[in-house]
Amino acid sequence: MTWTRRRMLAASAWAAGASVAGVFAGAGKRLALVNLHSAAPLELEYFRGGVYVPEALAAAQELLRDFENGEQHAIHPPLLDYLYDVAASLKVEPVFSVISGFRREHGGIARSLHAQGQAVDVRLAGVDSARLADNALGLRRGGVGYYRQSDFVHLDTGAFRVWRG
Repeated sequence: MTWTRRRMLAASAWAAGASVAGVFAGAGKRLALVNLHSAAPLELEYFRGGVYVPEALAAAQELLRDFENGEQHAIHPPLLDYLYDVAASLKVEPVFSVISGFRREHGGIARSLHAQGQAVDVRLAGVDSARLADNALGLRRGGVGYYRQSDFVHLDTGAFRVWRG
């Protein structure tokens, strides 16, 4: 799926109406992502001048592709905001290791938000995953799953809910 002008305008309208962590509309937002399956690093400014940056969203879409088959899907821009905001709440740089981004259902939960580009499984550099999950819970932004054995946190932009794996 590609980022059409209409889709970008809709995402930008959402951003303009959101008051996220006291960020002014003109401020830029940056993330660093490393895909653990490909070791591909990506540093991007995905939000600038009050709008999402199409080239950055396309780069995020490529990095967060299904690691099993390479299939891509548009990533929900508020998911990137969620990553940015949870790092800000911890007062650390938003440098994430990505275990899984977009993926088709592989016998898992039906209607997975991963399959809609609205979920990511991550670790945050320098932050214990339990602490990351706790801070994400405090934001009450979407789904938060903490997987202690595997040491990662699932974040999504669906309804607020919590679980442990």
